[in-house]
Amino acid sequence: MRFMILVKANAESENGKLPSAQDLAEMTKFNEELAKAGVMLAGEGLHSSAKGARVRFGEGKPKVIDGPFTEAKELIAGFWIWNVKSKEEAIEWLKRAPFKEGEVEIRQVFESEDFGSNLTPETKAREERIRAEVSKRHGR
Repeated sequence: MRFMILVKANAESENGKLPSAQDLAEMTKFNEELAKAGVMLAGEGLHSSAKGARVRFGEGKPKVIDGPFTEAKELIAGFWIWNVKSKEEAIEWLKRAPFKEGEVEIRQVFESEDFGSNLTPETKAREERIRAEVSKRHGR
């Protein structure tokens, strides 16, 4: 099972404050543990919403809204994608993360079989071709 781990933003991350050298070292150590265990598939920090945008759909043409966005607690400062056996395993790994405060959300990623008969064999084949192309282009 794949899970996306969403690290919530806070006032400091939204103001562009970078993690300290010690914080980066602790997170790197944790990421090394995740990688060695075969859990971590991806993980990145994100710039503040001031450098981002949102695109709102509905009522005609899509509307672009430039950041920053006001509700830091609703924003994401970083993420991981983990491959674990269960949500409980993801929780156990996350409890070991070197965070001192804040909130982190765990969300399961959809797999092909989750869509049942709505995912036709033709669409599934197309999706697999897309994934293969993406992997090929990015050397994964």
